[in-house]
Amino acid sequence: MSRLMLISAAVAVFGVGAYFVTSPGTSVAPADPLGAAHAQEANADIDTSTVAEMSLGNADAPVTVIEYASFTCPHCASFHAGAYKDLKADYIDTGKINFIYREVYFDRYGLWASMIARCAGTTEKFFGMADLIYAGQSEWARAGEPTAIVEELRKIGRLAGLDGDTMEACLQDGENAQTLVAWYQENAQADGVESTPSFIINGEKYSNMPYDEMAAIIDAAAE
Repeated sequence: MSRLMLISAAVAVFGVGAYFVTSPGTSVAPADPLGAAHAQEANADIDTSTVAEMSLGNADAPVTVIEYASFTCPHCASFHAGAYKDLKADYIDTGKINFIYREVYFDRYGLWASMIARCAGTTEKFFGMADLIYAGQSEWARAGEPTAIVEELRKIGRLAGLDGDTMEACLQDGENAQTLVAWYQENAQADGVESTPSFIINGEKYSNMPYDEMAAIIDAAAE
């Protein structure tokens, strides 16, 4: 999946205002229909230091792998269904790398999924929720109308143990949504990320690749 970052960020911000769900079957119209056009200027004033990095493995490892991914990206879902499991077994769980997952928001649905995943609280629960979101991507992302998509995400949240009030509070948190979009913009611009999945391995950017190629790059970086 690939988009121009300015366009994608604007779409994400507009999506929050244009269809921010407050309860099943209802929506709120945007207070400022032109807000998306001024996304970059507005984001410059947002404090993104409150956004938690989602990381696994060994924070002191000699190799850091950052994955940039969108919950609505089919290639990202494929990566997490296959190569990621090998990466986790061979490098993350063994403490050989510091693995960081950063969300990319190409659309409002990916942003909503991220808000549900982060609603789980701890890093461990976030990754567990992410697994469920990717596993069910073909169903929830194609559910149809925005209200139907949000309801499918709610089902995933309930499956993971989140109660309804907690999820609604997370979905209604417009300030957090704007902060997440600004955080995404900062990271993506800093690392030159325009497609997903993308990987930053010890500062070097790579596109999606077979697992054996990624393993070879990680091993070389550790030497």
